[in-house]
Amino acid sequence: MQNLIVFNNVTVDGYFVDSNGSMGWAHAQKQDDEWNAFVAENSKGNGTLLFGRVTYDLMASYWPTPMAAQQNPLVAARMNALSKIVFSRTMDKASWANTKLLKGDLADEVRNLKNQPGEGMAILGSGTIVTQLAQEGLIDEFQFVTNPLVLGKGRTMFEGIKDVLRLKLTKSRAFGNGCVVTWYEPAA
Repeated sequence: MQNLIVFNNVTVDGYFVDSNGSMGWAHAQKQDDEWNAFVAENSKGNGTLLFGRVTYDLMASYWPTPMAAQQNPLVAARMNALSKIVFSRTMDKASWANTKLLKGDLADEVRNLKNQPGEGMAILGSGTIVTQLAQEGLIDEFQFVTNPLVLGKGRTMFEGIKDVLRLKLTKSRAFGNGCVVTWYEPAA
């Protein structure tokens, strides 16, 4: 069975997008060698990326561009090469390389995907699907990069969750740029 992880940036005040729906602030952190090494190492996986339509549109508008290749060549190459799935009932086609469009029931589709052979799956961004899949107990691990800034307003990743979601901290790591990565699993 494949594991499903969430990897998202959040602010100290708990937002994963600002009031305009942008995550641009997450890429503006002060760089340092340790952080850069972590990002490069974390980008080496060969699993499948899962997106909702909004995050997919954002990612597909940046990663296949020459600007992405120039600014962050290792991550751009990995993002473009990895297998991707976008969940949307409104899209007609997904044009980013190696992307499959799924229109069925989100939880059923993910249950099916988890039971197929593979190297695991990761959700980037996509707060709406994170909320739905967390509520269904389908996420195996949450990885959060807490950025050292406060937005004051925006949207939380778990906006609209109906039941309390208890998590267990399994690991944490602080970086010189002020970011702290925390790993959580659903608590029993």
